[in-house]
Amino acid sequence: MNVKLLKQLRASVALTGLLAGALTLSACQQQQETEPSLEDSISSEQSVPMSAEPAEPSDVVVDTEDASLNEVEGDTVASVNTSVNQITYLCSPELKVEATYKDAENQVVIGTAQGTVTLIKTNDAINPEVFEGESAIDGGEGFVQWRVAHDDRETGVMRTAGSDATNVSTYECKKTEEGAV
Repeated sequence: MNVKLLKQLRASVALTGLLAGALTLSACQQQQETEPSLEDSISSEQSVPMSAEPAEPSDVVVDTEDASLNEVEGDTVASVNTSVNQITYLCSPELKVEATYKDAENQVVIGTAQGTVTLIKTNDAINPEVFEGESAIDGGEGFVQWRVAHDDRETGVMRTAGSDATNVSTYECKKTEEGAV
C-alpha cells in the first residue's frame, strides 16, 4: 500500500473516532428542558363564549305557612323501639304468652289466647322482675302477676285470677327458641 493512502486513512479514522466520542459525550449529558412560560399558558387557553343568562336561578322560595299535623303525619314515619323487647313463652299448663317489655315505661304487655293485659313493674329488682295488673287477662275483674327471672328473661311465672280471687291459676313459662322477636 501506498504511504500517502495510509496517512489519509489514519487521519480519517482519527477524525471519525473524535466525532463518535463527541456524539457519545453529548448524548450522556443532561439537557435542561424548558418549561412553558406564563405567557405561553395564557395564549394557549381558548376563549369560551359566555351566556347572558345565569346557570342556576337565584330565586329562593320560602314557605312561611306551617303545615298541619295531618299533612305531616302522612309523610312522617318515626319508630324508635330501643327499649322494647318482645319474647314468646310456652307455659305449663299449656299456654302461649307473648310478652312485650317496655323498659322505659316499666311495663310489660302480656298477650294470650284469652286476651291482652298491660302490667306495671312493682319492684326495682332485675332478678326477678315483678309486674302486676288489677284486671284479668280477658279484661274483666281479677288480677295478673308476672314474675320473670334471669338476665335474658328466660323464665317466667304468671299468676292470674278472675273475679274469684281464691281460684288462682299459676303458669310456669320458658322462653321459646325463637322467643326473642
